[in-house]
Amino acid sequence: MSVLGNLLEERGASPFDVEWFTMLLRDWQLLADLSVADVVMWVPDDEGQFVAATHARPSGAATLFYRDFVGQKIRPEWRAQVQQAFDSQETVDSSAPAWFEETPTRVQTIPVVRPPRPQAEETEKRSIAVISVHTNLSESRLPSRQEQVFHSCADDLFAMIASGTFPDLEAAPEPKRGAPRASDGLIRLDVDGDVAFASPNAASAFNRVGYKEELEGESLSEVTTQVLSGKINIDESLPLVVSGRAPWRAEIEAGRVTIALRAIPLRRGSERIGAIVLCRDVSELRNQERELMTKDATIREIHHRVKNNLQTVASLLRIQARRSQSDEAKDALTQAMRRVASIAVVHDTLSEGLNQNVDFDDVFERVLGLVAEVAAMHGTTAHTSFTGSFGSLPSTYATPLSL
Repeated sequence: MSVLGNLLEERGASPFDVEWFTMLLRDWQLLADLSVADVVMWVPDDEGQFVAATHARPSGAATLFYRDFVGQKIRPEWRAQVQQAFDSQETVDSSAPAWFEETPTRVQTIPVVRPPRPQAEETEKRSIAVISVHTNLSESRLPSRQEQVFHSCADDLFAMIASGTFPDLEAAPEPKRGAPRASDGLIRLDVDGDVAFASPNAASAFNRVGYKEELEGESLSEVTTQVLSGKINIDESLPLVVSGRAPWRAEIEAGRVTIALRAIPLRRGSERIGAIVLCRDVSELRNQERELMTKDATIREIHHRVKNNLQTVASLLRIQARRSQSDEAKDALTQAMRRVASIAVVHDTLSEGLNQNVDFDDVFERVLGLVAEVAAMHGTTAHTSFTGSFGSLPSTYATPLSL
């Protein structure tokens, strides 16, 4: 179990707390990338101390902490600032540069505040952890416009975390593959849905789907409408995503290019102040997924046809056995029919799944039915039963075992 999981178990955290932590950790790397700093989550333990539960390093800058200190108690020089943020439920900034191994740093602590639990007697927000943001000041220089926007987006998200409005419980679950990151492309929208900033990667992504003009100053909804002009099948969640009004995900497909979008609405209290839209070219990933789906469908179709052919052979053997005058020949044909039918059962099971593993308990029950059928041909009634479980077996084992 992770350090965070152990801490939550020790504290007897509620399911709502666990869900809040889980959703926040989905965007943990995003927070580090936008703030261009190391971010550490401190969770109080049962001794009243703070323990480092998780740590993310920025993708586009050097880390301050080369050694992992997850699971360690908080350093004395950070203790008071973290405790102040936790108690006050307000962001606390260091008044002077904090030194870490002869490196000047800026330390900012943000309380992780969750709202009252729904359908519970709680009426007030509650601090459940503290995030410390460690920025390296030794490499200070005039930031680029993109870095300024990234910092602004990070500040807005941290403010929402401190007010208990981020993460959003209505956010769509993260896909297994192809989730856009800040480095893939970031668009900052104003409250009206107009593009206030588009990173070079974001502009390139929209250029690949056919939009050749400048994004900044344009309505992202109108840009998307122009790109998808004439399209019939459009993601129904797309209008809310490109306007930044819902924390959902959508995709734009134009020609052979697919762009994944994710919107993060930004709020100050109950007022909308804009949105972040992350975008990523996932054309290659979607092509691979389609190829895999085609391959899986082909394999299932092959298993289905093999099953049909084997059932035909089994039926012919059954007919021949019934017509045979010799008891010895009839028994041999009946045994062959049962074995062929058993193999057909395995292929039938494989044709219904997405992998090459077989639930052999189901196969064995059907094989037992064949045994009872063979016994009935001799005027004998057989009652079958079995105890225990075979579990799931690879097809290479299931076929010979069924015989």
